[in-house]
Amino acid sequence: MKFLGISLIQHTPDPVTGHLLSTTERFRQVVDQAVLFEQLGFDGFGVGERHHPPFISTAPPVVLAHIAALTTEIRLFSAVTLLSILDPVRVAEDYATVDHLSNGRLEVIIGKGNGPEQAELFGLQREQQWETTSENYRLLRRLWTEERVTWSGPRRPPLDNVVTLPRPLQRPPRVWHGSATSQASVDLAAEFGDPLFSANVSNPIEPYAELVAYYRERFAHWGHDPADAYVGAGTAAYYSRPTSQEAVEAYRPIFEGRLRLQQQLGLEPVFATLEDFVERSSALIGSPQQIIDKVHRYHERLGHSVLHISSDPDGLTPEQHLDSLERFATEIAPALRRDLPDPPWPGARPSASVGAGR
Repeated sequence: MKFLGISLIQHTPDPVTGHLLSTTERFRQVVDQAVLFEQLGFDGFGVGERHHPPFISTAPPVVLAHIAALTTEIRLFSAVTLLSILDPVRVAEDYATVDHLSNGRLEVIIGKGNGPEQAELFGLQREQQWETTSENYRLLRRLWTEERVTWSGPRRPPLDNVVTLPRPLQRPPRVWHGSATSQASVDLAAEFGDPLFSANVSNPIEPYAELVAYYRERFAHWGHDPADAYVGAGTAAYYSRPTSQEAVEAYRPIFEGRLRLQQQLGLEPVFATLEDFVERSSALIGSPQQIIDKVHRYHERLGHSVLHISSDPDGLTPEQHLDSLERFATEIAPALRRDLPDPPWPGARPSASVGAGR
């Protein structure tokens, strides 16, 4: 199993202290976390894309390019690139540039996104987003795999024998399909034999497991070897202490702060208590052994080979956050790598793995 840190660069007050970092401080925090994740030996680090409050992750290629300059081994993910609203030509150029600046460490996760205003912001009707994602992905694939492209479609001006520059260093970078609720995105991934990244964050496991099962079914339907179906999955939260009691009690004020934020945003919480959150969500809160056991239970349902955890402190003190991440790298990841082995990623360096003793 491989492990990623991901940030959506949410810009909200600390759920415990109420302190709000400046925009500059928040960006610096994300970049520093990416460097830390490489130092701890994580396999990847991702930056999400959102175009509505409370997020400031509107330009992930810029952030990833900066992280690329400060790291050497960790793979860099867009998480996700909102292909429903972006011009595929611009996506091809921006991310090919990041691929070169990172020396071929780029991984792209595409998706429709779920921001309430993003479609209208970019001149698109919400009901068009799934169709546009599919159309734009088909064009992006051609731009990255064909030297010159002639193309026409309903959403953008036609292309006549164009070449996008730079050409990506990887030929092409790997594209994952992010999925939370829709069979459309799952079927698109299966059609092209691409890997799937299940959000697995907001709800209990059942709807996500159903989509992953559908992905595997459609993967075979499109003529791909089922053994090549590759799945990643997220987690709702992560915090580990030597005992479950220590972890739960330390996390309680954070959970209560998150509940208050959801209420302020007018959201109905799916998990009303911390105990329910720990039990039925994908959150990994507890002792190292409890977390290892829970990942195994989820793996039985999802069969995932990649796991992401949030890179943000999200209410933890710097000391708590670092201690918990170090515990993941030294106690949790090695056990999961041993129990759930996984083939190397394309271009991945063996030394860049959590718990590898770097």
